[in-house]
Amino acid sequence: MTIDEALAYGRAQLSNSPTPHIDARILLEHLLQRPYSYLLAHGDKKLTAVQLADYQRLVARARQGEPIPYITGQAPFFDFMVRVNTAVLIPRPETEELVSQAVQYAQTLPAPHIVDVGTGSGCIAIALARQLPQARLEAVDISGDALTVARTNMFKLAPGRIRFYEGDLLQPLPTPPDIVVANLPYISKSEWTLLDDGVKLHEPSLALKGGVDGLDLVKRLLQQAMNKLRPHSAIFLEIGWQQGEAVTQLARARFPDAAIQLLPDLAGRDRILIVKT
Repeated sequence: MTIDEALAYGRAQLSNSPTPHIDARILLEHLLQRPYSYLLAHGDKKLTAVQLADYQRLVARARQGEPIPYITGQAPFFDFMVRVNTAVLIPRPETEELVSQAVQYAQTLPAPHIVDVGTGSGCIAIALARQLPQARLEAVDISGDALTVARTNMFKLAPGRIRFYEGDLLQPLPTPPDIVVANLPYISKSEWTLLDDGVKLHEPSLALKGGVDGLDLVKRLLQQAMNKLRPHSAIFLEIGWQQGEAVTQLARARFPDAAIQLLPDLAGRDRILIVKT
């Protein structure tokens, strides 16, 4: 089977995916450790028997619903690739906008102290470190396995820039930050049943489930932040698309004098809450 034929095979096998062309290509790039330009230029090159068997196994895993990033062990975020496994969430495009909003604010400060709460793969903290050379970065996660992934990514992508803590939200921090950035679990009990099996069966539920209304962790973070932030600080939260009004009310109750802003994602749905104290 040639490279072109392998790609056609992958597309056919993954026809239930919304992106079969991309999925088949990424799996073959991963297997051959070659870029897409190589696949295009060498479409008539035959795979070895071992390569073909390996590719068929990768395609079979994807066909059974295993997310492509977990198969390849990496996922894109901004202009870099982070290592991922089932201990951490796969980064989503919406989270890039969360980071961009935090960067805009941080650039108005001379040397901001920023914490990424619920860091997972470390993608948020790493993106902040790469875009804000003047910032001091910390990251927290309750999962030791997630922190192992995050440290690995930091060593490769932002060496020496981030200090990690294992623990509950803001509690492990030794000093108050200027900026809190968080993509916490916010899937409600009712939403969980509607999630795609690729998410429910493979991504860590610890990083997804937010309790009955999806706001358990958000409530606790805002409560801790009342005593853990420096004066004139800011909080940037990614939230569920149906949670805008509820989270705004929670933030207003805890920070009555703060400037509170709700921003939409690219689909026009509530996605980011900003609290400036």
